[in-house]
Amino acid sequence: MRKGIFFALSGVFATPAMAADLTVTVEIPRLDVAEYHRPYVAIWVENPDQSLAANLAVWHDIKMRNNEGTKWLKDLRQWWRRSGRDLEMPIDGLSGATRPVGEHEIGFTTDAAPLDKLPAGEYRLVVEASREVGGREMLRIPFQWPPAAASSQEIRGEHELGRVSLTLKP
Repeated sequence: MRKGIFFALSGVFATPAMAADLTVTVEIPRLDVAEYHRPYVAIWVENPDQSLAANLAVWHDIKMRNNEGTKWLKDLRQWWRRSGRDLEMPIDGLSGATRPVGEHEIGFTTDAAPLDKLPAGEYRLVVEASREVGGREMLRIPFQWPPAAASSQEIRGEHELGRVSLTLKP
């Protein structure tokens, strides 16, 4: 099942039918384990030197009382070191609940944050996942911004992440 969330200046659109300039699809795989927990996931854009260019999404446990789910964000080690420790959750349009097994799609337009201030250049999309009583995994997809032509790339994780794809439209 696909679920779509598209961000624009006016907020969140409920329909995935609207085209976005940058669309990320993340598959959370079904794991055959005794104690299953949904993974925490951070999605961001990094510069060639691995510094943060833009945060796109952070999925974590938002139902724990007293906002205790945020204390486990540091398990997203690379994201935490680059920007997570400097943020105060929740952040509207960035943070949200963990996702169940399946494919999840998020899209962004060039005239809205965080892409509105992204200068032309080479970047990498980074998706990092960490799961309680589980493992960690991080995937990177290189891309050029702004895109000169429509393109789509994908990579497949080995354990905590399934297929991750990046679709760009000029």
